[in-house]
Amino acid sequence: MKKHIKFLGLLVITAIQFSCSGDDDKAPSVAQPPADDTFIRASDVSYLPEMEAVGTKFYNNGKEENMLTTLKNAGCNTVRIRLWKNPVNGRSGMAEVKELAEKSRRAGLRVWLTVHYSDSWADPGKQVTPKEWEKLSLEDLKKAVSTYTEEIMSEINPDIIQIGNEINDGLLFPQGKLSSNEQQCIALLTAASKAVRAKSSNAKIMIHYAGIKGGDTDWFFNKMKTIDYDYIGLSYYPIHHGKDLTEVGSTIDALGEKYGKKVVIAETSYPFTFLYNDFTNNIIGDSSQIIPEFPATPKGQKDFVLAVRAAVQASAHGQGFAYWGGEWVAFRGKQSAFGSTYENQALYSFDNNALSVMQAFAR
Repeated sequence: MKKHIKFLGLLVITAIQFSCSGDDDKAPSVAQPPADDTFIRASDVSYLPEMEAVGTKFYNNGKEENMLTTLKNAGCNTVRIRLWKNPVNGRSGMAEVKELAEKSRRAGLRVWLTVHYSDSWADPGKQVTPKEWEKLSLEDLKKAVSTYTEEIMSEINPDIIQIGNEINDGLLFPQGKLSSNEQQCIALLTAASKAVRAKSSNAKIMIHYAGIKGGDTDWFFNKMKTIDYDYIGLSYYPIHHGKDLTEVGSTIDALGEKYGKKVVIAETSYPFTFLYNDFTNNIIGDSSQIIPEFPATPKGQKDFVLAVRAAVQASAHGQGFAYWGGEWVAFRGKQSAFGSTYENQALYSFDNNALSVMQAFAR
């Protein structure tokens, strides 16, 4: 994601307190999910172990409360967790992710893994092959993907597994680059899918594309049609993917109808303020980057997420949504230049109190 760059002067920020139980005007109506609760109401919590390791505390109605408990009680039924192959500091590695997955299940939450097949961040412009695999032939790389994916299933056994993160141009560059090595990309994804099926008959497989533009998404998922998977995942951020919310619903309808898949908004988020709580430049910092109907206020943030949820639920093909960066508060302190680029889009105020956007997870 591109960062919104603005001058950071000496900044003293008054925390915005807004309880998740608060009712800031009447929220848009949201259809109820099916009785069997298959509709995904998720939040990404990948930074949580790192924040808890330095003593970060979270609150609900001013009372200290574990984030997983707050999410569960708000109606969230799934947590999304990223997994990196061999991260340099162990963050988002197998051991940390396994422990977080176990804690999440004990809290009554389902586990959705987003497997980056990289040692660090993977996104539309960057899909770096793990250092351990970078000299492998295609055949050996496919075997490595299969073995690693089977290990993931054995160690963590997620309810949902995303084979690749925002793989608009493939994964495991250069061998799996979709635009230049299409068949190799498909072969690698097929290897991952087969490994999941070999270990689990219940786990749902997701393929994830960043964007909601009909022509682009159709081009991409047409290339994926030979792969065995269950869910189409889409990222939707107004700053990157447009400010027309009607496109969310129309794209879900079109993709679901054409490819016979359920569709999930796998990532979305929105600001509750344009202010900063540390000295790190934020992704979003002014009104030109958001939808005018949803101002950067706690109520605007909540109403945006409710509107995204409503668009997903309005389609017969919609399967759920996930909020990204909701946990990423400014946990390194107000003076940090290497803190959070997302604290003004978190699910928590600047004093780490749950915001009313939590209501968007309600049953």
